[in-house]
Amino acid sequence: MKYLPINSQLFIKNRAKFTAQMKSKSIAIFNSNDVFTTGADSTLPFEQQRDLFYLSGADQEESILLLFPDAIDPKHREILFLTETNKHIAIWYGAKYSKEEAIEVSGIKTIYWLSEFKKVFYDLMTEAETIYFNTNEHYRQAEELESREDRFIKKCKADFPAHKWEKSNQILQGLRGVKESEEIPIIQTACDITNKGFRRILPFVKPGIMEFEIEAEFMHEFLRSRSDGFAYTPIIASGYSACVLHYIENNKECKDGDMLLLDVGAKYANYSSDMTRTIPVNGRFSDRQKAVYNAVLRVKNEATKMLSPGVLWVEYQKEVGKLMSSELLGLGLIDKADVQNEDPNWPAYKKYFMHGTSHHMGLDTHDYGQLKLPMKANMVFTVEPGIYIPEENMGIRIEDDVVVQKTGEPINLMRNIPIEVEEIEDLMNS
Repeated sequence: MKYLPINSQLFIKNRAKFTAQMKSKSIAIFNSNDVFTTGADSTLPFEQQRDLFYLSGADQEESILLLFPDAIDPKHREILFLTETNKHIAIWYGAKYSKEEAIEVSGIKTIYWLSEFKKVFYDLMTEAETIYFNTNEHYRQAEELESREDRFIKKCKADFPAHKWEKSNQILQGLRGVKESEEIPIIQTACDITNKGFRRILPFVKPGIMEFEIEAEFMHEFLRSRSDGFAYTPIIASGYSACVLHYIENNKECKDGDMLLLDVGAKYANYSSDMTRTIPVNGRFSDRQKAVYNAVLRVKNEATKMLSPGVLWVEYQKEVGKLMSSELLGLGLIDKADVQNEDPNWPAYKKYFMHGTSHHMGLDTHDYGQLKLPMKANMVFTVEPGIYIPEENMGIRIEDDVVVQKTGEPINLMRNIPIEVEEIEDLMNS
């Protein structure tokens, strides 16, 4: 891993919070992600299953975490199973965790090799009544492939039909949405690396440059700063492409007079950042571009102030909609009749701002978190309003990552990233 070591106390605390909510005489199992092939002998870079990482810090393929707080033998209350390294693996792929290294990373005292899993697991299941399965229940989940976890669940249900089962996700949704004190500095590091990338490209952008050249500059800065790269597929969208919300081709020429939307975030230690800035390709905002940009910025700033403990996401989004409606009226994009006659299920502002304003962020860019329950302190949200005007060949979105506080306004983790019109213009023309 490129990132600096994380103190194992974070993972010890996370496990304690999770096991405190488990039913008596129950086991929870977490499997690592698969390594995916691209054909022949090539594979995609490995990405650890985020729940397993959250609870153990283990960042290695073919890992299994077992939690059994009521195990008769105390050493079996937390177990990490890993692939046993050997000379062949070390020479061809690099050595895997030793048992000592795994203990240091995770804080788990009992480490077994993966070859021992079946024997140990089947023995412990004789003591257990319930097993917690780790299913993906994110509200935007898009699983098409059968995962290592899916295969384990299918086999476990066949092998142990008399056991009851529960879902780990219901516990994890609550836990992962509220960040521990150790997590915030890691996310801040990811945001700081993103800041470096953005400052790198500001004087680099000129009419005639290709979107993928800008993408390459971001990647250069990210990798040299200990990031594994992008937290998600970046959006480098100039002109009309900025009106396509999930444009990822990044293959167009940036033209004089166009705006350039940059939805980019660095990943650090498996934690995401999520930034959007929109800049003029030629380094100077036109009066119209400045008016729309500042309208979006005002909405972002006011929306940020609304994020506080007790607020419901659905009500927050309604209030942001009112702010956006006011700005769109000022820009002449909608009129009072549009607002008066709007469909409550699709308000008038949705014609130019059709997505949500905020989502949880952390180990996943769209992180686990309870959107239907009141917000809590130490939740990390994006704030990302936008105005998209296809007929003007312009889409503008501005996005920061913020931490909800017990009292007062959220802390903006992207406070050092240029955002005001004048600063952006100065840096682009320096």
